[in-house]
Amino acid sequence: MVHIGNSWDDVLKGEFDKDYYLKLREFLKQEYGSRTIYPNMYDIFNALKFTPYEDVKAVILGQDPYHEPGQAHGLCFSVQKGVQKPPSLVNIFKELQDDLGFDPPSHGNLESWAKNGVLLLNTVLTVRRGAAGSHRGQGWEVFTDQVIQHLNAREKPMVFILWGGFAKAKEALITGKQHCIIKSVHPSPLSAHRGYFGGKYFSRTNAFLQSTGQEPIDWSIPE
Repeated sequence: MVHIGNSWDDVLKGEFDKDYYLKLREFLKQEYGSRTIYPNMYDIFNALKFTPYEDVKAVILGQDPYHEPGQAHGLCFSVQKGVQKPPSLVNIFKELQDDLGFDPPSHGNLESWAKNGVLLLNTVLTVRRGAAGSHRGQGWEVFTDQVIQHLNAREKPMVFILWGGFAKAKEALITGKQHCIIKSVHPSPLSAHRGYFGGKYFSRTNAFLQSTGQEPIDWSIPE
């Protein structure tokens, strides 16, 4: 079955044997065998692979993967190097520059964030080429809700960054008083001008982490 290769294997033990996941697995086998699906099947769980359970300092929730060629690689909002930065990511980098002074990188790959404790989790982990939302309602939401609930249950505080209605709908799962929730409209060009800019999400996250005795996140992105 699924082998993530770190502490998530123990945290999610048994999840991959549940009926809903077995049905999802059959659906995915059929989809990957007959259509173009993103990301590559070996990248589906990259968010968990890059950021072990105990290392999570902040969670950024996305919806489903980018659905055009070469973009998705298992981390929300992130694209592979050499691929044009999507508009939402351009706005995230603008806010990062305004907040912390980091110049936007030439690429849109956020693996460095993931390795520094930022869980970049989409709530649906696969999608058909050119068809946004095409794998919703197949079981991924059940799985990623479990991931969020396991994070919520952790005693060590973390920050949940919820951008947009879809992410904010998950706030009900975050009941631990030890955690911090930072939310706003989505960074998409359709909504960013309604309150995304100026949110200082990155410095606020680090201020909370430091207030709980933790090292701040290095939000810089190497070329």
